[in-house]
Amino acid sequence: MSVTHTRNRSAARGPEAIDVGFVATPSLSSNLQLVLADLVELHLQGKQAHWNIVGSNFRDLHLLLDEIVSSARDASDTIAERMRALHAIPDGRSETVTATTSLPSLPSGEINTREAVELMAARLTGVATRARSVHDAVDEQDPTSADLLHEVIETSEKFAWLMGAENWG
Repeated sequence: MSVTHTRNRSAARGPEAIDVGFVATPSLSSNLQLVLADLVELHLQGKQAHWNIVGSNFRDLHLLLDEIVSSARDASDTIAERMRALHAIPDGRSETVTATTSLPSLPSGEINTREAVELMAARLTGVATRARSVHDAVDEQDPTSADLLHEVIETSEKFAWLMGAENWG
């Protein structure tokens, strides 16, 4: 396991050295950032689908999309706050998310419920796939952050299953 510690001097607190603990390596920070970008994008695409779905079982899918959006928002906040706890800088700016997400764009306009289910299930699977792709490298450096990825994977796969299990018409 690679562990990096750093000392930081604070003029406000005087000349004594302050141990800030574990600091994310650039690769750990980068891997967590990739997952963060996909979670932010999932949140945005989920809301876009939520606003624009039409068709059979509209209300059920509308409500499920809200659950997915809430979960993605919460998970992105957890990952970003973990990054800050490790003295890394999360970047949720739209240009960064657009440039680094692994999720394809969502079509514009109204989306039939059946198509929305397929599109969102694929995006949920994409988030889980991205988290799996960086998991081992993250776990090698920081098992605590890897535990957060486990939750992202489990939740994304559960929602993908829920989307596919329903008969949306």
